[in-house]
Amino acid sequence: MEIIDGKLISAQVKAELQIEVDKIRLAGGKIPHLAAVLIGDNGASETYVASKIKSCEQIGFKSTLIRRDSTSTEAEVLEIIDQLNKDEDIDGFIVQLPLPAHINVDKVIEAIDPKKDVDGFHPINIGRMAKGLPAYISATPFGVLELIKRYKIETAGKHCVVVGRSQIVGLPMSILMQRNTYPGNCTVTLVHSRTQNLKEVCLQADILVAALGKPEFITADMVKDGAVVIDVGLTRVVDESKKSGFALKGDVKFDDVAPKTSFITPVPGGVGLMTVAALMHNTLLASKNEIYK
Repeated sequence: MEIIDGKLISAQVKAELQIEVDKIRLAGGKIPHLAAVLIGDNGASETYVASKIKSCEQIGFKSTLIRRDSTSTEAEVLEIIDQLNKDEDIDGFIVQLPLPAHINVDKVIEAIDPKKDVDGFHPINIGRMAKGLPAYISATPFGVLELIKRYKIETAGKHCVVVGRSQIVGLPMSILMQRNTYPGNCTVTLVHSRTQNLKEVCLQADILVAALGKPEFITADMVKDGAVVIDVGLTRVVDESKKSGFALKGDVKFDDVAPKTSFITPVPGGVGLMTVAALMHNTLLASKNEIYK
């Protein structure tokens, strides 16, 4: 069993991006510029956005944070997006999710210019990805692919089971793993909360991607010997033994499952760190016009 070190790989990706930015600066080119829109005071969102801004500083990107309180109207958020779409200095931007309940998430995402949609959530980017065209790939699935690639995990001809069907992770992951490329060329099964024989399907997986959002849902009796297990889940659970009062848990019951695997990602320290690195990668692509030429 080998633990897939997301901290190590994300640091490698950021270092590579920093080298590219240094070359751009020396050549007098345009420095990549990422903007983030944060609506409300969700604690997890505050943490995520702060890590993205910090990563920009580390790599050498410009960054802009636009904050509004939770009483902001949908129209006000759409106006911010319109301004960012028109700002020629902004290469890419994100609207941090979740949004307050009174704001239509789909309307917000669809208002983002696909050329600046570095989160890869816009229907045009999802559609282009599905067709195998150049597109911004959602940051978490992109991060998973990068981990698989850098650990040289074989995927061709393997049975990949993706647990969870969200448009942010599960759905794009299922599409990406069956593409005629590496990583890819898998036979893919997508299961979810309504799948009746979920355990039996999971036991068939050579590569199991857990993205259900239910802490420690995947147990040892759902994983076959030698499987590769990628844990995308990240949930705060109450833990009075911790100073913070909570612990971070993945969708996989790590201690029980790990001994059965060939490779496994930990939580924390696995996929989550790669998500930010992948967002930085997409921002560099946007600044160089490498997707929409």
